[in-house]
Amino acid sequence: MHISDGVLSAPVLAAGFVGTAALTAVTIRKMDMEEIPKVSVLTAVFFVASLIHVPIGPSSVHLILNGLVGVVLGRRAFPAILLGIILQALLFGHGGVSVIGVNALMMGSGALVAYGIWRQRRRFHIAQREFVFGALAGATGVFVSGVILALALATTGKAFLATAGYALAAHIPIMVVEALVVGAAASFLARVKPQILADAEPAAALGAGAAS
Repeated sequence: MHISDGVLSAPVLAAGFVGTAALTAVTIRKMDMEEIPKVSVLTAVFFVASLIHVPIGPSSVHLILNGLVGVVLGRRAFPAILLGIILQALLFGHGGVSVIGVNALMMGSGALVAYGIWRQRRRFHIAQREFVFGALAGATGVFVSGVILALALATTGKAFLATAGYALAAHIPIMVVEALVVGAAASFLARVKPQILADAEPAAALGAGAAS
């Protein structure tokens, strides 16, 4: 889902850096030292996910797992993804330096929206609640990132309109895969170590929700 150097117009690139700077400032506020190890682990998960490519017709797309990062880290997901984007650009050339802002805004925003969906689970008492909302978070994280990708391409010029539509459509299978992965991961973590999840509930409340 990375956009490469030399594709986007200067105004879009500038908007990406401004948006990323603003969200980074908001999401790292009052970060405790104790949070850094968990942020580092999820940065590594996000980083490695980009190496897993799924064939789609003549091309391929890769896992993103920004929904999982959002479910585990909450608002700290954005700086974790930003760090992953920087490492991917510098070590593997995924995207490029000039598009770090746009790529981070694209995937980090998806993680924040996924976290927002994950938080809504407390309003419902249904069977497999953590799986359901984890799956919704996983799929929505990819969808939001895909929409931002398409908008970034479309606002650069009419020549990219077809590419924008294709890029969004190509990530529909990834939405399904990530829904299953994030749903299963959220359900598992809620059973064995619920405190690791963002916006964690007390164990007693989790037990009551699972029993409903």
